[in-house]
Amino acid sequence: MSRASSTSSLSPLLSLGWDATWEESFAPHRDAGLLPGRVITTTRESLRVGTAAGEREALVPGRLIYRAESADAHPCVGDWLALRPIESGEGQQPLLVEAVLPRRSAFVRRAAGRRTEPQALAANVDLALLVSALDGDWSSRRLERWLALATEAEVPPVVVLTKADLCNDPAVVVRAAAAVAAGVPVHAVDALGGAGVETLRPYLRPGITVVLLGSSGVGKSTLVNQLAGREVVPTAAAAADGRGRHTTTRRELLPLPGGALLLDTPGLREVGLWLGDEVLEGLFPEVAALAARCRFRDCAHDGEPGCAVHAAVAAGELDPARLASLHQLGAERAALRRRTDERAARAEKQRIKALCRAADRYKPRQL
Repeated sequence: MSRASSTSSLSPLLSLGWDATWEESFAPHRDAGLLPGRVITTTRESLRVGTAAGEREALVPGRLIYRAESADAHPCVGDWLALRPIESGEGQQPLLVEAVLPRRSAFVRRAAGRRTEPQALAANVDLALLVSALDGDWSSRRLERWLALATEAEVPPVVVLTKADLCNDPAVVVRAAAAVAAGVPVHAVDALGGAGVETLRPYLRPGITVVLLGSSGVGKSTLVNQLAGREVVPTAAAAADGRGRHTTTRRELLPLPGGALLLDTPGLREVGLWLGDEVLEGLFPEVAALAARCRFRDCAHDGEPGCAVHAAVAAGELDPARLASLHQLGAERAALRRRTDERAARAEKQRIKALCRAADRYKPRQL
């Protein structure tokens, strides 16, 4: 196949973010006769994937689910896949997922509810738009969680404050958000009227994937439609109390004018985090700088003598709410690790018991 015809056959993939690095990663699968495709959206039963031949349905075999080390390794929106055509009957047949290509990035949270397993929200994202509303939804603590999610995914964030038309003084909240975001760009926009939306377009470069994250009702769907220049997702009028309504029900990869891809997500009611030490330090740089002057290297900033962090709080140099938020996220992380370790210990104990029972069944009978 000539270089020109090869490029032509891949052109739909190029519009989905395919590049030379993905081609190199896919090479062994191409040699095995498989096809590349990207997950556009998911349902309970199957995936909708974009391929060189257009959109197709793809099925995930049980073996792929069972072999995964954890639930966050299951295919999610944004993943690139190695696909095998199913040869049977006439008409367009679904594809079979044989492998998930190694991810460049992944947004992972603790699954909603009481479960302690990780859940992948989006994969292979280049930029995260973290959306909050200025009509009463604004919360610095919630923004810290969204920033933590982006930091853990190693994806650069941009803070977007919507419904600026409903706020008497957006500049005050922008300054508060900038103080929490520590150098992350912050933009106030009126997604319904369009004011300020143009400030986001420089981020939407051709070929990059941008994820939209935020709580329900903050105006993400309205913002998506503004960025797309047309209605691509449904919106709903505000409730009687002025709050936005939940409209997006699934994660979906949407093309934007100019060549960027926008990964729209439903509003999240809770953001359970899987955090490392470096992530926490990066979220609270002012605390990390003060901690270097504490008397004890392992100071927990919880009443120890010689704690420079508590001294800064007492002197009015550090917002006590920031320290309280650090303690809360640290406690949440510690509790999650305990539950995860306990779950892993129980699973290993059950595995050993099963092996022992199997060994007992196959013991040779004594004569």
